Amino acid sequence: MAPQQAPLIIEFVDGTRIERDAAYVPKMPIVGNGPPGTRVAFADGHRVNLPTDQIVEATADEGRARVSFGGMRWAGRDGETLTFVRVRDLWPEARLSPERGVRMTLDASRVRAVWQEGVALFERAAS
Repeated sequence: MAPQQAPLIIEFVDGTRIERDAAYVPKMPIVGNGPPGTRVAFADGHRVNLPTDQIVEATADEGRARVSFGGMRWAGRDGETLTFVRVRDLWPEARLSPERGVRMTLDASRVRAVWQEGVALFERAAS
């Protein structure tokens, strides 16, 4: 799936970057271990874990992280909390952790914009 066709794109605030854990290859295969972790790191040191198995592209151009998700959808906003839900898995069951979440929440103050299928659902007002 091309990133521009990703159902959900989240752009984080200025001063963010993507962090990825190194891939670990065990001597014996581990079923259901899940992929290495992916996080957004903020200038203030805060880090937010992302559902790595849902990411189809992650960049940090222009000084801010932008992440495209393939099987997540916008579920709404409740005050300062943005909620997203897993609607389908992109990877085979054997490669996914049984502990994977079905819901992702983000603090709206840490998000610059959200698009779903090309439609802007959330945009932070310029300060």
